[in-house]
Amino acid sequence: MADTGNRLRKLLESPNFDPQSYVKQLSQQSDGDRDLQEHRQKIQTLADETAQNLKKNVYKNYRQFIETAKEISYLESEMYQLSHILTEQKSIMESITQSLLSTDKDEAAKEMLAAFPKETEEVKQRTLTTLLEKVEGCKNIMETPGRYLVYNGDLLEYDADNMSQIQKVHAFLMNDCLLIATWLANRRGAVKYKYNALYDLESFAVVNVKDNPPMKDMFKILMFPDSRIFKAENSKIKKEWLEILEETKKNKVAKDKHKKEEEVPTSPVRQEVSTNPFDEDEPLDSEELVDLSPEWIQELPEDLDVCIAQRDFEGAVDLLDKLNEYLKEQPVSPRVKELRGKVDERVRQLTEVLVFELSPDRSLRGGPKATRRAVSQLIRLGQSTKACELFLKNRAAAVQTAIRQLRIEGATLLYIQKLCNIFFTSLLETAREFETDFAGNTGCYSAFVVWSRSVMKMFVDAFSKQVFDSKESLSTAAECVKFASEHCMQLSEIGLDLTFILQSLLVKDIRAALQSQKDIIIEATRHRNSEEMWRRMNLMTPEALAKLKDEMRSCGISSFDQYTGEDCWVNLSYTIVAFTKQMMAFLEEGLKLYFPELHMVFLESLREIILVAVQHVDYSLRCEQETEKKSFILQNASFLHETVLPVVEKRFEEGVGKPAKQLQDLRKSSRAVRVNPESTMSVV
Repeated sequence: MADTGNRLRKLLESPNFDPQSYVKQLSQQSDGDRDLQEHRQKIQTLADETAQNLKKNVYKNYRQFIETAKEISYLESEMYQLSHILTEQKSIMESITQSLLSTDKDEAAKEMLAAFPKETEEVKQRTLTTLLEKVEGCKNIMETPGRYLVYNGDLLEYDADNMSQIQKVHAFLMNDCLLIATWLANRRGAVKYKYNALYDLESFAVVNVKDNPPMKDMFKILMFPDSRIFKAENSKIKKEWLEILEETKKNKVAKDKHKKEEEVPTSPVRQEVSTNPFDEDEPLDSEELVDLSPEWIQELPEDLDVCIAQRDFEGAVDLLDKLNEYLKEQPVSPRVKELRGKVDERVRQLTEVLVFELSPDRSLRGGPKATRRAVSQLIRLGQSTKACELFLKNRAAAVQTAIRQLRIEGATLLYIQKLCNIFFTSLLETAREFETDFAGNTGCYSAFVVWSRSVMKMFVDAFSKQVFDSKESLSTAAECVKFASEHCMQLSEIGLDLTFILQSLLVKDIRAALQSQKDIIIEATRHRNSEEMWRRMNLMTPEALAKLKDEMRSCGISSFDQYTGEDCWVNLSYTIVAFTKQMMAFLEEGLKLYFPELHMVFLESLREIILVAVQHVDYSLRCEQETEKKSFILQNASFLHETVLPVVEKRFEEGVGKPAKQLQDLRKSSRAVRVNPESTMSVV
């Protein structure tokens, strides 16, 4: 039979095995239905063996699977950090390229001036007027005095998301703004274009787009939170656009600065000499005390726009700190207020970007450390409360996602072990990261405690759904609760004790499980009582007797040997022995689930279970007339009252920490009944 099974196994495992030809050949060779049934039984046996071996191998290698998954998770986190590092390096390289390009701007401007003589402002205005006559909807453009044309040309606009071409436009760069006009499909006379948008030079930043075919000769206009991408005809025209845009923006900043300086009267004003010795010198005008001429202050709004666009959050906050330090002791003036207004708008934009970085819609990979960059910058901006709220929302979403992605295994205890490992490990990492990020903000710790309770409720919902809603046995539920409690106690190493919260969330389900198991035991005991014949047990074999002794010894009943007789006989009834094992198992499982809120429920359940057996023995003593059988009942009653009940009371006191007075009263009252079996007193 074994040789036949091995041959069949080798045949099915062969690489050239063809099921259809095999079945056809088997049908031709078989004599009848019986041969096919036997062959089917062999294949089924082989399939069962294969499934059993596969299951053993899975359990055998399960630890390796867990370690491999951890290594993959660590590798994924490292790759995410590496991606961040590469992005930062790319930003640095682009900033270096921009700085190198800026050093050559003066020479390029001189060459352009030498090649193209500078036109007068009047000629430029006439040229602009002539060109704008071709644009529909921009009659009011020339109403601003001093506005003239600097540069213009055709461009192609592309979608920033999918890099598809949108439309053809014509751009007019003036000394204070940029006009974008679209081409008209149906031209009317001299009108070629239609007004699309007008941007003030201070409202946008220009960013070079690196050539990456098919994306070539492109540059980006950033008006946070929007942006537009344009493509020039060739690289030369693109370079001209970038250089002239940058130069025009600088000229406007210098012109505005010069204009403001001219507004301050420079002619000396003769002051009247006062002869009053009590007159004090009047303070100088605050405008004269605030020096906003440094180049870095003039370019600060634009530099902030570039930092936000390049995701250089640290650089943006450093610039803000530098400005605040510079203006810390300066008097408030209209120029300072104007600068503050521009900077506050950039701060609002930077805050929005950092908030988006921490939103749960973003990728949750990388663990709590991946949020440190955005959180630290928000704290530096004085937004610690918002940073705390967003950080905790992000981690709650990560925990919820991890729990949702956990596969529900067939074995409940295995699933609970995975669930506890994922949840409490994530909670511990979050707590440590929170302590690192918010070390100087003790007011945020209360928010973390509230958050811990909310995610603990999330964990308990998943826990209860798998353990209690699926009607698992009380022993399985006890092991699961014990495992979760042990993990919860590990949080105390960081000063976080959530044991009470875990118990308060589980008390309802545990109470229901205890009462359900109590009802099952009472029903089973009553069923056995109804079939009670009051006969001694015969275990037939010494092995069965030894096994029963070991079970009783594990229950704490060390004196069970005195109730065993010769030839595998036990001087107790099957009902009393079965009741003892079932009740002691309930006691041990209940102690694993015990906490103070369940004291009365657990104690009353034990009392009701014991009461069923005591009342049965009491009733049998009063009803039995045969002397020999009555003596046997008294022996079982003695075992129950003198051996089992004291063990129950002792074990309960050891597990709970205080004696059970109700169980003691029950044993005393039942002893009185046993001493006087003819009495009509019954146990209530």
